[in-house]
Amino acid sequence: MPRLPIDDALPALIDALKQHRRAVLQAPPGAGKTTKVPLAIRAAGLTDQRILMLEPRRLAARAAAERMAETLEEPVGQTVGYRIRGAAKISTATRIEVVTEGILTRMLQSDPDLPGVGAVIFDEFHERSLNADLGLAFCLEVAGALRDDLILLAMSATLDAAPVAELMQAPLVTSEGRSFAVETRWLDRPLAPQVRRLDALCDLVVRAEADSRDTARGAQMGGGILVFLPGEGEIRRAAKNLEGRLPGDCLIQPLFGSLPFAEQQAAIRPATSGRKIVLATSIAETSLTIQDIRVVVDMGQARRARFDPGSGMSRLITEKVTRAEATQRQGRAGRVAPGTAYRLWTKGEEGALAAFPPPEIASADLTGLALELALWGAAPDDLAFLTPPPSGSMAEARRLLQMLGALDQQTRMTHHGKALAKLPLHPRLGHMLLRAGPKAAELAALLAERDPLRGAPTDLALRLEALKNPKGFQRNRSYQLFHPVVERIRSETRRLQKHGDSAPKDRVHLSSAAMAALAYPDRVGQRRKGDQPRYVLSGGKGVVLDPGDPLAAAPFIVALDTDGNPREARVRMACQITLGEIRALFADQIEWQDNCHWSKRDRRVITRQQERFGAIALDDRLWKDAPADQVATAMLEGVGDLGLRLDGAAARLAARVELLRADGHDLPDFSMPGLMENLESWLLPMLGGVKTAAAWKQFDLLPALRAALNWEQTQLLDREAPGSFTTPLGRKIPITYGAEAPEISVRLQELFGVTRHPSVGGVPLKITLLSPAQRPIQITRDLPGFWTGSYADVRKDMRAQYPRHPWPEDPTREDPTLRAKKRR
Repeated sequence: MPRLPIDDALPALIDALKQHRRAVLQAPPGAGKTTKVPLAIRAAGLTDQRILMLEPRRLAARAAAERMAETLEEPVGQTVGYRIRGAAKISTATRIEVVTEGILTRMLQSDPDLPGVGAVIFDEFHERSLNADLGLAFCLEVAGALRDDLILLAMSATLDAAPVAELMQAPLVTSEGRSFAVETRWLDRPLAPQVRRLDALCDLVVRAEADSRDTARGAQMGGGILVFLPGEGEIRRAAKNLEGRLPGDCLIQPLFGSLPFAEQQAAIRPATSGRKIVLATSIAETSLTIQDIRVVVDMGQARRARFDPGSGMSRLITEKVTRAEATQRQGRAGRVAPGTAYRLWTKGEEGALAAFPPPEIASADLTGLALELALWGAAPDDLAFLTPPPSGSMAEARRLLQMLGALDQQTRMTHHGKALAKLPLHPRLGHMLLRAGPKAAELAALLAERDPLRGAPTDLALRLEALKNPKGFQRNRSYQLFHPVVERIRSETRRLQKHGDSAPKDRVHLSSAAMAALAYPDRVGQRRKGDQPRYVLSGGKGVVLDPGDPLAAAPFIVALDTDGNPREARVRMACQITLGEIRALFADQIEWQDNCHWSKRDRRVITRQQERFGAIALDDRLWKDAPADQVATAMLEGVGDLGLRLDGAAARLAARVELLRADGHDLPDFSMPGLMENLESWLLPMLGGVKTAAAWKQFDLLPALRAALNWEQTQLLDREAPGSFTTPLGRKIPITYGAEAPEISVRLQELFGVTRHPSVGGVPLKITLLSPAQRPIQITRDLPGFWTGSYADVRKDMRAQYPRHPWPEDPTREDPTLRAKKRR
């Protein structure tokens, strides 16, 4: 094996592992860590047990195992072997086993002490996959509690490795690596909005091929070209676009995860003749070495796993690359000689790129993680995660698992949950497979894949029809059918069929809609009233169908995929289900509920008895004898919606209370915020019989406010801030407690004979004196002074206007009256 940059770091790494049994190795792509480190650990005799090395991708796992076996001049499966989903090459002689990350999780859950394993290596840990984070957390706990002899090594290409070393409490070993200079070429200007990015990429590939051919004076010296695209679909479209646009000696080789292994190997091997143009996903960034690459063309996009609220599972989402990923891709051009990297973005746009890709645990669907943690018997806080799983996402994942029957109400693992954890499927689809039997395998494979139809209506039946007869289906249809996706679904169907044999006998003849509802119990939708096909889902969310969709009139659907809009998502795939099927499938989750609530739309208390499955009502009846206390509680919510209306006597009472509270007296808070905050204590007992906004408008708040005061408080209030002033005629005039002073309005004639100014609590009343027609004449805070002063002028004016009413010269000697003089 040729000498590689990692060789200089191996002595320090072996020494760190001897002393600490743990280490973090930081080495750039091409340093040789993947193929040399496991062999060096074995050669150093650090363990006589098996060495497990985790790879994030199946292709990388097989390639690493084959390269190490080749170094030992052995076939794969002897000293070095691999295990990936659907394939394995190991034997009793195997001492280095390369596995994909999910394999380690299953091994740990089966035997936590990892019998026969002496070392676990996490390769490409910088990719921060969910399984790698979980596997490291599990291994750290195992090493601390059961296996202090277990060697743990995390290897990273671009990750800021210091936090990983701190988490593992391990030394950090760095390999500088070695690469040739790479010239980077950016676009001169950003792509115009109307330019298709894929077309621009293909133009750039043609240009890069011509430039490198001219520079090298011949294709053989120019080396191969590696083109980075986000996914299989873009790779196939780019290959078609490039047909006939490149010189005849150029051979286009696709490279992506689901490609047959022989074709993957063809893309990795050096070209024996002509010039190789490899169209690859991010699989070629770090895990694989393509020896003869001299030119890189980067589309600037990556596809990552993200929780898709539309499908309820993780989906691959296309995003811009990060600076770290762009650097990784650029470096692929300088592995064997100086090279050139072309970027489909400007140098100015590069500053807006994120530094590193986000860890999958921060944005992925955590249902599988929650299931694994429950099976392990630990909460997230119990384990050493480099990035702790978000609490909100974990809570949502647990709720779904409870709905699927994988966890009980105390979030403990059930027998069904243990069976789900063993399946290579999302828990939704595993639940469907276990409950519906082998017949559900095809639907599980379909729902786990991308939609094989483009431009088709939402109906699931169309997809199932296409899977049964792809050629016949395509013949008379305008929809575009992706045949590679169909083939993957068919292959996965065959693999999954063996897992459904334990299904209950009464479930093996379920319709596709009923099976889909088992996977998506929270997506059973009921059509809302109205002309538009809007649905409320059993999980509480809302979705809408296109009005022209064939399912638009369906009373019940299962929404299998949506655009993920949090307000009201548009359905992308669905199927119609019957009410009878819903009742049969979810009998244990359907229950009658008494529903008493305030309806903002109807502006009244609604009392119904409903047969409910989650948020949907399968039957709905009027609740005629709803208890008064529940109606009042619902109306209290209505009061919060409609607001309080303080006026008249109620407003005056509240003002009196607030006046004394401001002076330090112990009285309830009758300010508007205080009353709203304490509605339940003072208003709820008085709301009997009030059910509508109209009834609330007529409701008198005064009795309720009075009832909120005890006897002592009422006596204090009447003494210090009385509610009325009694005139000499015995009439009670309401006192208004305003911002300035308490005030009353009273007919002037009613105060004849009053020679002392009225006051409340030692504060003179502000008196508005009224004419016989109840119009203000004068405002005074000194009634005796008014009698001796301006009364004469008032008398002069008023006698002419109201001649039938008394206007004596000396009102202090006159008896109060409200009567007019008798007509003569």
